[in-house]
Amino acid sequence: MEENKNVDENPAKGIIKELTQPFIDLAHTSRALFGLNLSYVLEGLTYFGVVGLLAIFFNEYVGLDDIRAGNMVGLLTGGITLAMLFLGATVDWIGLRKALLVALSSMLIGRILLTISPQFGATGMWGGAHIVAMLGILGIVIGYGIYQPAAYAGIKQLTTPKTAAMGYAMLYSLMNLGGFLPGLISPPIRKAAGIPGVFWVYVVLTVTGIIIVAVVMSKSAMKKALENIKAEGGNIEEEKNEMDDMSAKEKLRYYIKNFPLRDLRFLFFIFVLIPVQTLFAHNWLTLPQYTSRAFDGFVADNFEFFVNLNPILIFVLTPMVTALTSKRNTYNMMIIGTLVMASPTFILAFGPNINTLMAYLVIMTIGEAMWQPRFLQWVAEIAPRNMTGIYMGIGQFPWFLTKIVTSLYSGWFLMQYCSVDKLPAEQNTETMWLIYGFIAIISPIGLLLAKGWMKKGFKDKN
Repeated sequence: MEENKNVDENPAKGIIKELTQPFIDLAHTSRALFGLNLSYVLEGLTYFGVVGLLAIFFNEYVGLDDIRAGNMVGLLTGGITLAMLFLGATVDWIGLRKALLVALSSMLIGRILLTISPQFGATGMWGGAHIVAMLGILGIVIGYGIYQPAAYAGIKQLTTPKTAAMGYAMLYSLMNLGGFLPGLISPPIRKAAGIPGVFWVYVVLTVTGIIIVAVVMSKSAMKKALENIKAEGGNIEEEKNEMDDMSAKEKLRYYIKNFPLRDLRFLFFIFVLIPVQTLFAHNWLTLPQYTSRAFDGFVADNFEFFVNLNPILIFVLTPMVTALTSKRNTYNMMIIGTLVMASPTFILAFGPNINTLMAYLVIMTIGEAMWQPRFLQWVAEIAPRNMTGIYMGIGQFPWFLTKIVTSLYSGWFLMQYCSVDKLPAEQNTETMWLIYGFIAIISPIGLLLAKGWMKKGFKDKN
């Protein structure tokens, strides 16, 4: 009996070890990686906090209708992803620490301009407030186009093969922890000082992020971290490398030679994710208006909490899901994860109800935790030496298309099915979410149908 008991306990012990060991390994990493993660938490808080209020800000303070406000949100979120395509190589050229400082400084200027924009001239399309707000968006777009690829390039530099998977998962989950916090911080500040008052808080947090990179990720901390990674046998990309001795023409030739868009499987893999990624865009293009217009009482009064519930769930679930699935086949996890993420959209087609809303948010988040960090890790790991930044930028290009395309139609759907001029009982949000569900489910179906072709030449690491 005792022997059988030990046999029965072994699987449980194996699962516990598989779940806890990656956290233990990551806990022994460097001060530089800690600084990067801390910066990313603050940036997640600031980014999601601004985006969650941006459409309403353009409605109430800049005087734009739902369609134009949605376009402005698309300009920010889509512009960021497009900027990654052109600015992702910045970290490859000037190094991690400098790239982060340049990025955060640009975002600081942009967020100040966005916050003060209502004070400039007339409201409405192309009024003074609108023009200054767009200049603010430009500063944020440039900064984030550098920041995001740099952060993931930093994980590649500052982790070993043993800690890499959890490093990527933690970065993604910590950003989402930051994304949850506006749901707690924003409502009382918004009620007391309006949306501009909330935006000023995010300006202060951006300054704090700059200080963290400058002090915690100091030059000596970076040097020590890279030395330790090298001593542990990590395949690192040091800040000083052979590209430092190349001319601009030689660097350009190197990038063209190793450009990922020549790989048809790479192209298919990143573009087939567009339909399910529309659900990410609806987190800020549709959910704020949906929860504030289609609901009464507690949900409507505290819509920021529900809009930002996905990030805190991601923070909790992503490391655990990654620990349990890090050794599983990447492509299979992409199929399962996108299916799980897309399916609950159909639950919202039953109508606005707190139970259907919570079911959607929880199940969608589980699916996201299954595939999104794995995708980002995959893009970083197949990148040639010194090209992690540009690969991350190109890997995010379909995300740019998703944000732009979704912003073009989300405002129209809101006006048709979730209008601000109609009472909740007069709206037809069921049809809106049913259509969105059919769009999202295209991704897992496409991945499944292409499985045989994709696996013939599918890369796991460069």
